[in-house]
Amino acid sequence: MSRGIAESAKLLLLSLNQGDVIYGVNTGFGGSADTRTKKLEELQTTLIRELHCGILINSIAMHGDEVLPLDDGFSNTCMPESWVRAAILIRVNSLASGHSGVRPILINSMLDLLKHDITPRIPLRGSISASGDLVPLAYVGGTLEGKRGTMVWFGGKADRRVVTANAALEMSHLKPITLGPKEGLALINGTAVSCGVAALAMYEVNNMAVLSQILAAMSVEALCGTDESFDPFFAAVRPHQGQTEAGRNLHSFLAGSKLVQRNHGLEEGSLRQDRYSIRTASQWLGPVLEDLVLASAQLSIECNSVTDNPLIEFDFEDPGRTRTHHGGNFQAKAVTSAMEKVRLGIQAIGQMLFAQCTEIINPKLNNGLPPNLVVDEPSESWLMKSVDIMIASLQSELGFLSSPAGTHVLSAEMGNQSLNSLGLISARYTHTALDVLSQLASAHLFVLCQALDLRAMHLRFLKTMQPVLMENTTKILSEILSNGDELEVLHALLWKYFRTQLDITTTLDSTQRFAIIFKALQPTVLDFASSSTNTVMTVKNWSTTCSTQAQEIFLQNCKTYHSQPNDASSILGTAARRLYKFVRDELKVPFLRSTMLSGPDLVTTSPKQETPQQPKGTDEEQYLPGMTTGSLITTIYNSIRNGSLYAPVLECLAEVKVSS
Repeated sequence: MSRGIAESAKLLLLSLNQGDVIYGVNTGFGGSADTRTKKLEELQTTLIRELHCGILINSIAMHGDEVLPLDDGFSNTCMPESWVRAAILIRVNSLASGHSGVRPILINSMLDLLKHDITPRIPLRGSISASGDLVPLAYVGGTLEGKRGTMVWFGGKADRRVVTANAALEMSHLKPITLGPKEGLALINGTAVSCGVAALAMYEVNNMAVLSQILAAMSVEALCGTDESFDPFFAAVRPHQGQTEAGRNLHSFLAGSKLVQRNHGLEEGSLRQDRYSIRTASQWLGPVLEDLVLASAQLSIECNSVTDNPLIEFDFEDPGRTRTHHGGNFQAKAVTSAMEKVRLGIQAIGQMLFAQCTEIINPKLNNGLPPNLVVDEPSESWLMKSVDIMIASLQSELGFLSSPAGTHVLSAEMGNQSLNSLGLISARYTHTALDVLSQLASAHLFVLCQALDLRAMHLRFLKTMQPVLMENTTKILSEILSNGDELEVLHALLWKYFRTQLDITTTLDSTQRFAIIFKALQPTVLDFASSSTNTVMTVKNWSTTCSTQAQEIFLQNCKTYHSQPNDASSILGTAARRLYKFVRDELKVPFLRSTMLSGPDLVTTSPKQETPQQPKGTDEEQYLPGMTTGSLITTIYNSIRNGSLYAPVLECLAEVKVSS
């Protein structure tokens, strides 16, 4: 391959010596290509110099002391380093094909930037991704030339700082290069920036797609839904690849769950089937997965393509057959196409997560969870109400961001670039959408872990309460039953109706709730009672005793469970168990009570001391200074953005492949 690179540069010079007119080598550029020049090297230097037109704040101190900035111009006008490094790598890969007419020294100099952690500061905006990403890549060219006006990131993690390009090269013992014929054009005339930014987004969204399937499975468990919706039969009779994959994953993720139900519709008033947010998850996500596969394929081809102009076709055996092709491989429409599909997919994933999350928070829809997922009394806490509002904001923004960028094309550059892909703009907004989706997924995972703990806590309450109810019923009601043989039947009915009443009274405080529940059960008892004079008083006594003990058990159960974290893992499916334990054990995000949150009534400052004083609380309360719902969700969000959450996510996916 190195021979091809060197040979293409030699063949380019041979063509020039034969008097060939080659665009951008001895002509002007774009709509000005009707000019000719013999100053070949000066032409390339001028091209790089004049394309440094982007807005770029290179100093943090951009405002006077008395002026509050509208935003952070230092970072808001500059691409992240990861984007720039990706662009350089892809540009190297393209030039290394040997069809661009550049010398090996140019490619090696670009690799040196990567090796020495010299990252050009490139303006965020200014490219229409038509004749490649001209303006952004010109800043890479300025760095290679060691221009004093080109600023770069330089230094190790501890002393990362902004310096001039010439200073960075000097400190790294690297020499600036002088661009040869076509090398300036070959450097800037390609889709590397659009493609690099898009490729990073593609990697992230593929991970998010797997995470979204696990969150959907956890939502099934949180809502005590069924795995029937993901039976392989559905994919067999509707064999879309995406639906098949999503259904298989979801079914596998739910394996071993003790919360998954098989609803046969025998319960009066039951829906028989889950609501759409979880029942149609595989059908909803399937087309998204298929779009992501196509987008990945488009970007994979683009990352490994030659995208500048003109291109050189050479023959080692017969140099005379060398041809220079003038065309438009720099048009980044493939990148735009991929990114538009990705953003639509992001919106669809967000819509599913939003629907599931709001259903879990809403007591009218969540199959017996407390309103707003509170551990405390419903009249004293509205824990997840703010989250409910926040995720509506996030999903609304995703809807806006899903709009296509490629439909806003304007003719540019003297009418020459009348078609331009806007690929970089589309890729940039895809990253914005991914950040919003990450926040939404973080909030949803936070809600899910809270809901799953509430389910586990409820199961423990039922396990403790059932024998107490049976004992009280036997002890107090036996003497008034018309038929003693029907005691077991009465036990079964009372337990069934008790659980039903629990599900429909979640909005009541415990002081009212259990009194109302057992009053509602009295007619069932009377149906089995004899018509003796003390029947009514006995039933009332039974009702009072049971409601008092139920409330005591309920409150004690809340206190006991809250002091033993991670107790929900034993009832969860394989995937939910991994993510739940990661959130609880690794991230230290706790099962939350309102009293744990930081606030003026919890954290006070003594007039004589500057450090906050923690108030005295009950044994189970864990006071963490500064802890808020937002700070806990932010902890989960950080694990998504830094990639640590994806370790257990991909382990879940690997288990599916092994079991398949």
